Amino acid sequence: MPELTWVGKDKVITHHLDVPYRVLERQYSFDGQGQHADDNGSPNMIIHGDNLEALKSLLPKHEGKVDCIYIDPPYNTGNENWIYNDNVNDPRIRKWLGEVVGREGDDLSRHDKWLCMMYPRLRLLRSLLAPTGVIFVSIDDHEQASLKFLCDEIFGRANHLATFVWESTGHMDNQADITGVHEYIHAYAKDARLTAINALIDPNVPEDSKIRRNFVENSCVKNGAKNPPSFITIPSGFPSTEESLYLPAHEFAPDFLAEVETIGYITREVSKKYPVSYPLRLDPLIVENGKTVSPCRVFSGWMNANKLQRFVENNSAPVPEGDGSFHFYVTKSGAIYYRKEGRQSHYVQTVLRNLGTTETNKYMLEAMGLSFDFPKPIELIDYLINMHTPKDGLVLDSFAGSGTTAHAVLQGNTLTGANRSFILIELGDYAEDLTAHRVRSAITGFERSGKAVPSHAGSFSYYALGPCLMTDGLLNPEVSIDDIRDYIWFSETKSPTRPHEDVAQYFLGIYAGTGYHLMYEPDRVTTLSFSYLSDLPSVQRATSSVIYADVCTVPEQTLQQYNVTFKKIPRDITKL
Repeated sequence: MPELTWVGKDKVITHHLDVPYRVLERQYSFDGQGQHADDNGSPNMIIHGDNLEALKSLLPKHEGKVDCIYIDPPYNTGNENWIYNDNVNDPRIRKWLGEVVGREGDDLSRHDKWLCMMYPRLRLLRSLLAPTGVIFVSIDDHEQASLKFLCDEIFGRANHLATFVWESTGHMDNQADITGVHEYIHAYAKDARLTAINALIDPNVPEDSKIRRNFVENSCVKNGAKNPPSFITIPSGFPSTEESLYLPAHEFAPDFLAEVETIGYITREVSKKYPVSYPLRLDPLIVENGKTVSPCRVFSGWMNANKLQRFVENNSAPVPEGDGSFHFYVTKSGAIYYRKEGRQSHYVQTVLRNLGTTETNKYMLEAMGLSFDFPKPIELIDYLINMHTPKDGLVLDSFAGSGTTAHAVLQGNTLTGANRSFILIELGDYAEDLTAHRVRSAITGFERSGKAVPSHAGSFSYYALGPCLMTDGLLNPEVSIDDIRDYIWFSETKSPTRPHEDVAQYFLGIYAGTGYHLMYEPDRVTTLSFSYLSDLPSVQRATSSVIYADVCTVPEQTLQQYNVTFKKIPRDITKL
């Protein structure tokens, strides 16, 4: 597979592993009752801080848990006047490149810098995706080709679902030689084999289109090289659209069947040579009271032949399948039709039209008293979210900007009865005054053009990046015990879910037959002793154990006897 290379790639290809874990510190919570200091337990989060560090901080609780990711990263246009940072020469980016890439970073082009910035973030985003999860990445012509190569490498080319072309503007600019009216959205699955599409219809499909039906219906006759013909007997009691019907057996040349048998299938030439209709009836088709009264042999190439046989074996009664059922029937012309009821209709095109524009969303923000130059429309994000995300799924946007993703989640929950949650990450200084402000307005409601815009039930907590869990290879004493326990659990099990029915002070839980213990006290040295091992209650006993402590007084032979692995807590106990 072709691989994209650039200056500095070797320095960032594993950088996501070196990003420190930082504690997320809740600043306040917000819900229908307003803003308050108490934690309301909301699963919705807005995080202010660098998204590389914020994404790493999410791993202990959210790795493999995110159902849908939408990001709208900087497009690397060179336009440094946007309200969000699209400037890869920003001092913060240059400082990061200097630390990670080294002197080589001074010689990087804008393109190199952008790729260095995106690569570790995409690696962390992949870690957060659920096995059935999907990521959507907006981009324009400046970096779309490079982004495709980048995503092919990180997510796998086989997991590329589509590249959407979004008609992004309604402007008719006659000053430009060529007016750009589109952007791209690369869509990738964590594992395309596990990803299912929801019942979603392109908004441009007419309301009366058969695509919108909750059933599929078509003739089961299909002649061609992939559909060898066969005889099927339509039994008595087979349903029909007609109350009564009589169709005689077909007349055909004696050598018709022999010629078809020689070829192996019914060709167009054969159909022209022997002008018969299909299915070919070898017996009269007689219907009374809406059902056939005698067997009728038919001959044709078939589609859904196996299902037709199952239907016949089920005494011509509907056959359950999935959330619905299927059945067959004979029409007035003698055609045999297949009908599947209860299907989840979906029709998604790769060209996205009539899903809002940046202009319309900008006007809505102005009604909230906010200003943002290029906000994505709610209609677009809502459409993408609904494509694959379950009704109770988690949606992440790590380039949150004006907060459209959260607004789309809240509005979608209101309109469809879904219960999706969101996580936003925004580096910009406007994270509180713009991003969070918009989400608060979506919850409380606001006025637009003198009319009240309905509120959407919801809540969130606002976070800032706190201290690092580790400093100079040692546990940071400023970090809470709960955060340390969650970190140890995740680092050992790679499971984001730690049991919280703790029955003892040091016990973390059991995972895959191994029990985990953290004997940590902020103000004193802890010791793993024989008495601790021998006094473990039955609920804490496992096939093996991993126990963290400052000191161990148990002989190695005894540890082996109890199948215990001792790990020294990484801290300087001489200072205790």
